[in-house]
Amino acid sequence: MRAIILAAGRGVRLQLPEDNQLPKCLLRFGGLTLLERHLRMLKEAGVEEVVLAVGFRHELIADELARLRWKPKPEVVLNPQFELGSMLTVHTAAAALCRGGDALLMDADVLYDERMLGALLADSRPVNRLLIDRDYQAGDEPVKLCLKDRVPIELRKQLAADLKFDTIGESVGFFRFDQTCARRLATVVAAYIDSGRAHMPHEEAVRDLLRERGDMFEVADVTGLPWIEIDFPGDVLRAAEEVLPQLQPLSSADPSRSGVNS
Repeated sequence: MRAIILAAGRGVRLQLPEDNQLPKCLLRFGGLTLLERHLRMLKEAGVEEVVLAVGFRHELIADELARLRWKPKPEVVLNPQFELGSMLTVHTAAAALCRGGDALLMDADVLYDERMLGALLADSRPVNRLLIDRDYQAGDEPVKLCLKDRVPIELRKQLAADLKFDTIGESVGFFRFDQTCARRLATVVAAYIDSGRAHMPHEEAVRDLLRERGDMFEVADVTGLPWIEIDFPGDVLRAAEEVLPQLQPLSSADPSRSGVNS
């Protein structure tokens, strides 16, 4: 199994001065960057093959990896046209999706509890799985995940008025695909690129996959676990003041266990 972490975006909505902008995965909470948190939790969970899909100021991410001296060293793939959006970034990492075995697709800009990753990786059998948080703030920003009879039927910020579902929540932005669905996702993403839709969010391709074979997906409910996707200045404050104090302490807090050499 491998984890593909999407870390290419500029994060313009954080409204930082241009000379102070940095990849959001390098935001630091509790003394650790989001990237280091991802790596620690993945390693503790047994996922050591990590692919970082980077773009904006990717040299800063390279500096962070050099500082961490992480072993095994993550593979880095570059999307030089990162401003087009996350669909193209996923396409950049298509080879990793198609490599065989289960693949995780994860947004880099999330501060989350380690137990959420445990829900995604709950067993070793090949599986397709999404995470849902039913306790979310309604509005245009959250990506809604809708279920009917436990089957995911919609994944979008804007929902059709006539959509029929029995469960709704926010998608955490972490996905697990078995080998078949991972390769199919790569094909769907390539079709977006070939048809001039590289600017679309990658969730649209995942949505197409769900609508095509939603009965092949499991949904893990992580309602009640602390997490936040960091998009706006207020999210940074909430992450530090509200979410961070609620997080379960990292199991891999000892650098000797996390792959960090002091």
